[in-house]
Amino acid sequence: MSATLATRHAAAAFQVNPLSPRFAAEVTGLDLRQPLDDTTKAAIYDAFVRYHVLCFRDQQMDQDEQVAFSLQFGMLERHTLRNRGTLNPLVHVVSNLGQDEKPSGKVKSTGWHTDKSFRPEPSLATILHAVTMPPDGGDTVFADMSAAYEALPDSEKRALDGVRVIHSWELSREHGRAKMSAEEIAEAPPHSHPLVRIHPDTGRKSLFIGQHCSHIDGMSVEDGRPRILELEHHATHEQFTYHHKWHTGDMLMWDNRCLLHRADPNFDAARHPRVLHRTCLRGTTPL
Repeated sequence: MSATLATRHAAAAFQVNPLSPRFAAEVTGLDLRQPLDDTTKAAIYDAFVRYHVLCFRDQQMDQDEQVAFSLQFGMLERHTLRNRGTLNPLVHVVSNLGQDEKPSGKVKSTGWHTDKSFRPEPSLATILHAVTMPPDGGDTVFADMSAAYEALPDSEKRALDGVRVIHSWELSREHGRAKMSAEEIAEAPPHSHPLVRIHPDTGRKSLFIGQHCSHIDGMSVEDGRPRILELEHHATHEQFTYHHKWHTGDMLMWDNRCLLHRADPNFDAARHPRVLHRTCLRGTTPL
């Protein structure tokens, strides 16, 4: 830990403890319902950039309180689709509940992705609060795209320089067997982004791929998608991943600019509810 970061943590009076040898850390000693002073906010952001995933333990927050916490770090995005249980339009409820409010047996978002990569300004961060969790399982898995890029041979890095990819929410919805309406397509059209992006805070390069990533720009889907899937296979090897085991009250904040994530359906989704509240911070155009 740098001297500056350690000093900020001490001044802010909270603790940061690594959760794995790779990345991710837990934060204790904060009640996120209380407004953050400038020193604490700066220290949290420093830790967020360093560890990519922060887990704030034992947070009891309603949707408006989560929005208030999130807004301290930037502008929030409205979600493309609203769903049941949403009391605030800036909150999206992630759950396995059916129309009858009982566990449906289905778990969404099990494919590797980064949130809202199909936007012209993809999400900076996702903030996810565990409201109701199964007694075991229901984990979220993260993959470090900077470490995955840095592990590529130099020749492959050169080959990827300047390559752009099309990110399409319509395509990823179709993979989940859901058809979008014309209105939804118009609201979230495909966008072209660099396959290798530069993190605006660290300058590190990382792969920018995942489920919303359709194909290489300038190529057909048939010709341009296999290379993306090869890179995803490489980038999600165990050596690049962190498996988060949730506890009710956990508030996770992760960096969409350098991570992929997915839900792990490692629980009885027909028996146990899994309900989380999500907010997303708007990012910048990838470079």
